[in-house]
Amino acid sequence: MTGLEGKVAVVTGAGSGLGRAAALLLAKEGATIATIDRTPGNSQETLNHVQQNGGKGLVTIADVAQPDQMQRAFQQIAETFGRVDIVFANAGINGVWAPIEDLTPEEWDKTLDTNLKGTFLTVKYAVPHLKRQGGAIVITSSVNGTRIFSNTGATAYATSKAAQVAFTKMVALELAPHRVRVNVICPGAIETAINESTQRRDLEQIQTPVEFPKGKIPLNNGKPGTSEQVARLVLFLVSDASSHISGTEVWIDGTESLLKG
Repeated sequence: MTGLEGKVAVVTGAGSGLGRAAALLLAKEGATIATIDRTPGNSQETLNHVQQNGGKGLVTIADVAQPDQMQRAFQQIAETFGRVDIVFANAGINGVWAPIEDLTPEEWDKTLDTNLKGTFLTVKYAVPHLKRQGGAIVITSSVNGTRIFSNTGATAYATSKAAQVAFTKMVALELAPHRVRVNVICPGAIETAINESTQRRDLEQIQTPVEFPKGKIPLNNGKPGTSEQVARLVLFLVSDASSHISGTEVWIDGTESLLKG
């Protein structure tokens, strides 16, 4: 175990991908899992896995971009378990990738609302509970907007991800006196379903063609990473093994961003 027994971990976007993998691993290490998702079905499947393996938890319903819903979700979690120790602010979307002239204000707003405002609201409403005994927050950013700028058309997405890193550093310093650590992970290509929901539009006219004959991920013979690998990084950052680490971004991409950046 890694000292998570008796702790309550809140995971947004726990229904699939990185969120599910992290929730399952944190539960395995002793944490009680509380999920926050807009639609409860997939998160309930995650919780079912947790319970089948002897863990416990709660599914709450909220859109991360809606303040009243997020405040209610954290109130429900705190009332149910009496505390919040860990937050994995993971919910996000790729949104629309398109030339800047074609990207609508509504599409921009949707991506920024989910990825950036959603991160702000998740942390904002977690903080009063975390301050009571200290804790750890991990935010999911990306290689896009932090090291990689060659995914032309991903302007809204990359902007939201770059802003999450700045947000992490600001909040980490603010919360340090309260023994709350805040770090941000920047995954590269990971085997999840998020790309299936990405809407790419008219990118051929603006992209610069680049060929990587030996693959885009040098460390792993061109293969993407796994959600479980990212989950192990999250576990490290919320455990006492990283007790002196805060305000730090960690790239987990098999050197992809160093090649492509």
